[in-house]
Amino acid sequence: MADVFSKKKRSEIMSKVRSKGNVATEKKLIALFKEQGIKGWRRNYKLFGNPDFVFPKEKIAVFVDGEFWHGHPTIGQIPETNREFWENKIESNKKRDRQVNETLERKGWIVVRIWQHELKSEHWLEKINKAFNAVRDPTEE
Repeated sequence: MADVFSKKKRSEIMSKVRSKGNVATEKKLIALFKEQGIKGWRRNYKLFGNPDFVFPKEKIAVFVDGEFWHGHPTIGQIPETNREFWENKIESNKKRDRQVNETLERKGWIVVRIWQHELKSEHWLEKINKAFNAVRDPTEE
């Protein structure tokens, strides 16, 4: 079915759509935190890059990245239609992620990036534990 709006009007409409976050993924990680007895996290913490979770005392910022939006190298697949747009959009997301990581790390934060699919395995927990271990032992990376 053809779009009832012109390309310019559709672009204007879509530019006004704002994300409300990935609530289901965040709730999943909250449940996993509780299951593992991990405490001290905050949501909606005012910090550059808007991490999904922050452990303020330890200065750990946690981001849960969707494979599509953040360009997972094997799982994130770019649609065939409007391919150039999506390649540019995802590349700009990856560039922003790198900038957020660098900025927070310069300010002394540990940045943990968890792929959404890692919530189905123990990979997320390994990354969180590594961050907490680095806080306890700053020589560990």
